[in-house]
Amino acid sequence: MSREVPVEAFVREHTTARATAFVPEIVLRVAEDVTPLWELTGGSEPPFWAFPWAGGQGVARYVLDNPQVVAGRRVFDLACGSGLVAIASALAGASAVTACDVDEMALVAARINAEANGVSLTPLVADVLDSTVDADVVLAGDVFYDKDMTAAVLPFLFRAAAAGALVLVGDPSRPYLPKARFERVTAYEVPVPRSLEGVTVLTTTVWRPKPDQS
Repeated sequence: MSREVPVEAFVREHTTARATAFVPEIVLRVAEDVTPLWELTGGSEPPFWAFPWAGGQGVARYVLDNPQVVAGRRVFDLACGSGLVAIASALAGASAVTACDVDEMALVAARINAEANGVSLTPLVADVLDSTVDADVVLAGDVFYDKDMTAAVLPFLFRAAAAGALVLVGDPSRPYLPKARFERVTAYEVPVPRSLEGVTVLTTTVWRPKPDQS
């Protein structure tokens, strides 16, 4: 993406606001197709912020249906992308919500989406995987999409759980999730774009770490 184009203007130009399929309470700005937008951004990773991925939809659905897990608590949304999970947490009554991503454009998109849904988030552009965050609840959607990401994310999640945070992860049957180290919370059949996943529905499970996984 040319740096001559303001990031917010770019996000608005290449996305359309629409209700999220499995979480219709939340409106997100969504791209029509991943490939043309990826080419425009010129990044090494796809524009994760431009789509409501299945893992995030699962966590957001669970949070909205079970607001007690975040109400009055400080929430940290790891790899927030569009901000879907963070927005759901704010709508469910979290006392504070930090939306974190390594992609600056994701935080711009998350802010735009938060404003459209009448909530506010604290943006954090940072790689926090070597640290331990100060939060009551740590949420992540669809972070086990490849081997390297899984290896980086797991220690972070287990440290957060060991420090006393409630950790919930949404995973749409990716092959890298070590299921033996997690407990199933619930599962959903989440509609997804065929252009992204090659199917129209993915079974998406919300997991939490088993005790003593640090």
